[in-house]
This record gives sequence, structure tokens and C-alpha cells, in this order.
Amino acid sequence: MSDDNEKKPSDKLASDYGAVIRESALLTSFAGFLFGFLLTISVNSSINFTLVNKTILLVAISSITVSVSLFIMPVIYHHLEYPYIDLEKFKKRSHRFTLYGLVPAMITLFLGIELAMSSLLGNNIIAYLPGTIPFVLVGIIYKFRKSQ
Repeated sequence: MSDDNEKKPSDKLASDYGAVIRESALLTSFAGFLFGFLLTISVNSSINFTLVNKTILLVAISSITVSVSLFIMPVIYHHLEYPYIDLEKFKKRSHRFTLYGLVPAMITLFLGIELAMSSLLGNNIIAYLPGTIPFVLVGIIYKFRKSQ
């Protein structure tokens, strides 16, 4: 009789698939909320924006759309290619979709901070400096984490 602590290969396979799909769902939800927020701003508040701020908002909406599309790709890929024989191939491709989706998500976050700062400070050029602070801090924390 097998031990209860041992997982069958099919159980491990299902849990690995589940982890990738849950990660994709979480990131898609985050990006979807951000997309909705930016879309609401563009519909309700963009009348008062300058041409530069309207352009920044347009780029932010476009980049978060790309991000959402990349974050849902593991789910789409799963449904198109199921059943899998090679789990590692699925995980590698899903990982790539996620990494590629993080780039436009970070661009959108930066542009969103820049829009908020420019409305508070009244100057787009000055607003870029405080907008970089959170990203610099995350980079520093990541660097220190890697060195320990």
C-alpha cells in the first residue's frame, strides 16, 4: 500500500498546473483593476487634462492592455494545448508570458504615478522625479535581498 504522504504523478502535475493558473489569475485581476481605473479616468476626467497628460494616459491604457493580454496567455495556452505531456514546457512558456507582462505593467504603474504627481505638482517634468522613487526603492530592496 502506498504512503499517504506520497503524491501520485498526476496529483503533482495538477498542482503544478494549478499554481501557474492561480498566478496568472492574480496578475490578471491586478492588471484588470488598473485598466478599469485608468479607463474610468479617461472617460470621466480627461477633459481637464493637457495634451501631454492625455497622451500619457493613452500610453498607460495601451500598456496595461498588453499586460492583461500577456497575463491571461497561460490560461489560453492551457486550454489550447491541454492535455500536456511536457509540464516543464508549459511552465517555461507561462513564466515567459508573466515576465513579459510585468514590463508593461510597471510602465503603467510609472505613468499612473506620473499622472497623479503632475496633477498635484502642476508640472509634468517635475512629476517624473517623485514617480521614480518607488521603483528605485524596490530595485534597492531587491538588490539587498539578492546579496544576503
